[in-house]
Amino acid sequence: MAEQNRTSVAELVLEGLSERAEVKAALFVLLLLIYTLTLLGNMGIIVVIWGDPQLHTSMYFFLGSLSMVDICFSSVTAPRTLVNFLLERKTISFTGCMGQAFFYTVFVTTGCFLLAVMAYDWYVAICNPLLYSSVMTHRLCIWLVVGSYIGGVLNSIIQVTFIIRLPFRSSNVINHFFCDVPLLLALSCASTYINSMILFSMAGVIELSTISTILISYIFICFAMLRIRSSEGRQKAFSTCVSHLTAVTMLRRTTIFIYLRPSSSYSPNTDKVVSIFYTLVIPMLNPLIYSLRNQEVKSALRRTAERITVRL
Repeated sequence: MAEQNRTSVAELVLEGLSERAEVKAALFVLLLLIYTLTLLGNMGIIVVIWGDPQLHTSMYFFLGSLSMVDICFSSVTAPRTLVNFLLERKTISFTGCMGQAFFYTVFVTTGCFLLAVMAYDWYVAICNPLLYSSVMTHRLCIWLVVGSYIGGVLNSIIQVTFIIRLPFRSSNVINHFFCDVPLLLALSCASTYINSMILFSMAGVIELSTISTILISYIFICFAMLRIRSSEGRQKAFSTCVSHLTAVTMLRRTTIFIYLRPSSSYSPNTDKVVSIFYTLVIPMLNPLIYSLRNQEVKSALRRTAERITVRL
């Protein structure tokens, strides 16, 4: 009876991106294309890294792990969003909505931690190249990735556990195309002050710790780059850092906008556009960002293409 009193909403309605037929058709084609490119691009990165022995280093191990997170991250929202374009009534069960919010939080948090880990990895590679292989061992790399996932799971468990305790008996309409923690808090008919503080605190701790790691790493990297005498070595280090900083900047700006801002500034339409960018567009762009400016990845892509051509 207590559980029934807390949550009596059996299903939720996702309003989606638009109700206009012509807009829905265009968005369906666009998002399907983006999602397809996301899968192909990130799977391609994973296959190239796995199949090329020259890329079996910690740097590319983390890049492959980030590609896997991008695939899972976009797959949490994209398939459901595409299916909803074809349905008249876009409903999702309360349990399904909780599951979507849970896995969404897991992968967005894991991605933040992985970007910080990659910054530390490049700090060791550029600032301590002679000790790189002894510091960044395969065992440590696995634990850093596992730790990133553990951080994502713990954050998600805390957020979802406190949401489940809230009563949902008034509205069941979410003015968005997927379930997220702030959107679920807005539906509750009870005070969400504690949940909001937990959300803000957890997001603040994650952002502060990861951004601090990235900034400190790049401060040391900048000093190390100034000591590199050869222009070729400086250019290689600069290209690697620019790729990573581009990915960090895109993800951080959107996550800070969504999770670390006053609730009074909430705008459904703006949030939908920003959400499309960081749930679908950024995972699609990451393989391009890391491959176009990375000579080793481009060389590995050419070798993989040549092997495929020879076999055919």
